[in-house]
Amino acid sequence: VSRAQQQMMEKRREQSKGLKKASRPGAGLGAMGNLVGGNMVGGAKMGGLEGNMHGPRITILVREFEDFENYVGDVARSFFRQRPELPFLAVAESPPYPPLALPVGGRLLVLSPSPDQPPQTHRPEFNVQTEFALLVPDGMELDHGRQIERLIRELEGEGGGPVRLVAAPVLTRSAVQCLHLRVNLREWTATYTPAASGSSGSVCTALQGDAVVLIRTEDLFNLSVPLGRPLMSSLFVQTSLRGWKVKLLEGLSFSASHRPLFSSAHNQWKADSRLKDSTDHLMHSFGLKHVVLPDDQHQWFGCSKETPRCFGTVLDDTPEYLYIERWTPPCCLRALRETTKYVINILKSSGIRYWLEGGSLLGAARHQDIIPWDYDVDLGIYLADVPNCDYLKNLDSGSLVDANGYVWERAVEGDFYRVQYSEANHLHVDLWPFYPCNGVMTRDTWTEHKQDVEFSEHFLQPLVPMQFAGITAYGPNNHRAFLELKFGEGVIENPQYPNPAKKRLDRSRTLVS
Repeated sequence: VSRAQQQMMEKRREQSKGLKKASRPGAGLGAMGNLVGGNMVGGAKMGGLEGNMHGPRITILVREFEDFENYVGDVARSFFRQRPELPFLAVAESPPYPPLALPVGGRLLVLSPSPDQPPQTHRPEFNVQTEFALLVPDGMELDHGRQIERLIRELEGEGGGPVRLVAAPVLTRSAVQCLHLRVNLREWTATYTPAASGSSGSVCTALQGDAVVLIRTEDLFNLSVPLGRPLMSSLFVQTSLRGWKVKLLEGLSFSASHRPLFSSAHNQWKADSRLKDSTDHLMHSFGLKHVVLPDDQHQWFGCSKETPRCFGTVLDDTPEYLYIERWTPPCCLRALRETTKYVINILKSSGIRYWLEGGSLLGAARHQDIIPWDYDVDLGIYLADVPNCDYLKNLDSGSLVDANGYVWERAVEGDFYRVQYSEANHLHVDLWPFYPCNGVMTRDTWTEHKQDVEFSEHFLQPLVPMQFAGITAYGPNNHRAFLELKFGEGVIENPQYPNPAKKRLDRSRTLVS
């Protein structure tokens, strides 16, 4: 890919030299017509669709279409009627069936590699040799070439600024909406919000709806996944992470010759199902598990009660996601909050005295929530109260799955209890039983965790309410002294990962609430 990009850049430099040479007085005839005053006669101007003597400047790309019903051939014919010299490329993951009916001059690029073909056959960067790429949706129509020229002028007019894409709407029942997109890879989240429009068009970081998008080819192929599906989602997640913006033009639009795209409810259902599958695959590959839409609807692409949690067995107190500079996936945090609320309600109704322990108390003091990189919740309980709870008192004989699918068990790692989100998903709340002895809360067995130590019972007399994970829970009455006893002085103000010897938190990137 790097070699192909370098070749393209060298080719463009040669084109630029050729253009400068051709624009000198007395330059000869070009293949597209005579040069008069630096402009083409019988060809395009320098800001138009064709570079002087070097062929077209733009390739038309159709990526979003379904093989079982599409109008890609009609789209190609509409471009060839107005601009027959422009390369037209339909891009598919695998050979469409039935085959596309492309007119002469239209080409199909299949992205899936074949063992009998050289690599460049399936790589788009080897098949797009123009300065610009125009990404167009299925079913649209080119009315006249001036539409493309306007897009090129607008993009060139932005120079080297943050606007790296320009777009125009395809006229359909629903208008194209300009959005702001914030992608937080560390928190596995993408958030869309509406963007305001300006007098000369809207500048934003994402679009919603059918639009034609122009981008420099060099920029397109500097993306990790230049032609992923769904195309707009894939494109704008990557461009927003690079700080690029898109300008949605006013006063320019393209026709939609075929709307709706599908002639039957069954085909629409198939298209919707494929869209869901491709979105799931894209979000999984990008590591996005939570998407907030402009209307504040939430989409989840991570674990659930029916699936395993997003990470495996934790070694050295350091979950695997910390090594790739990420925090606890939001779906896992959501499951932990649900489990915590459920367990605390049962403890309350059973008359069991409990308090936030360890890292969970630290999260309540620092965030009023679970620590963003934590992977379980810890609660202390009075050992004498255990017989009050039907779920806990008989656990010596095995585990119990309650009516809501939560799994209650005696932990195999030590003398404590564990409540799992489900049989499939092992996100959990740990219950640590203590008993008082001469005014000191103690246990019969201890783990190697540094916070697993004895403490004075006066911290629990009385217990005080604290906000935690969206509910009001109870904690020690002097939580700062309690935490500093267990973790050391200044622990609330100085966040750190559980095992800094394995992975240390970069505090310059962390805001402590």
